[in-house]
Amino acid sequence: MKEKSALEEVLAEFDGLAQRISDLEALIEIAEEAEGNDDARQALADIAAELPGIDKDLKALERKSRFTDKHDAGDAIVEIHPGAGGTEAQDWAQMLLRMYLMWIERRGFSYEMLDMQEGEEAGIKSATFLVKGRYAYGNLKAESGVHRLVRISPFDASARRHTSFASVHVYPDIETEVDIALKEEDLKVETTRASGPGGQHVNKVETAVRIVHIPTGITVQCQSERSQHRNKEAALKIIKARLYEEEQKRQQEFLEREFHSKKKEIGWGSQIRSYILHPYKLVKDHRTGHETSSVDSVLDGGLDDFIEAYFAWQRE
Repeated sequence: MKEKSALEEVLAEFDGLAQRISDLEALIEIAEEAEGNDDARQALADIAAELPGIDKDLKALERKSRFTDKHDAGDAIVEIHPGAGGTEAQDWAQMLLRMYLMWIERRGFSYEMLDMQEGEEAGIKSATFLVKGRYAYGNLKAESGVHRLVRISPFDASARRHTSFASVHVYPDIETEVDIALKEEDLKVETTRASGPGGQHVNKVETAVRIVHIPTGITVQCQSERSQHRNKEAALKIIKARLYEEEQKRQQEFLEREFHSKKKEIGWGSQIRSYILHPYKLVKDHRTGHETSSVDSVLDGGLDDFIEAYFAWQRE
């Protein structure tokens, strides 16, 4: 139902845009037929007013069509870690955190800070936050990698130029709720007499329950309750808990394999983007070649051009 709703949303946008373009074509016909009278002038004014909005919405729809990964439409978890360099690198990590939070605000997304360790003098030792919004992961995955800063250090009394590194890692917020459904044919249930203290009742009635989950081989035995029914309920609960734990492990292994393994060493030669504040101003993405001298704008959350360039680079 969630996937169906998302597809219907895209189709509705497409159909709405198609209708608006059709209305524009009708206005063009009116303008051509009227040839310079008041109707023609009004039609041209309507076209001029409507065209920029259609162009903007068309580009937005085209952008959504690039999100083909099954996780792209979902939320994103972002981790920021400073490289070596103490306070200097920690301050750079905090600058990156501010940049992303400002970008989130610009895009109308929201975020939840999951963990943040502040530096002793300045900056942060690490930050992890959840970004909530449609296509949050699809956009932010372009930011995964090492980010390099070159500037005159505000922490250096000699005002020397320093190079700092910080890593940004983005991975999807995969739903961790696991619905465990046990099929009767997958369970082998055995009852036995309970062992241990318990008097005559224990010896005469088969209250102990042993259940084997055949697909996984998980075996659970319960005899603590005096009722066979309650022992069976307890055993099933334990099996569900163990299956849930196994599923959580599989999801974690998937994250490690697909996303965490792509982390790079935080240092020279591994950066995806450089932010140079001295001796000149430049932000350059080393993957796409996209660059701008508007460093302050980028650090204030102006990342969309770099994200667009990343999409273009991926297509090539």
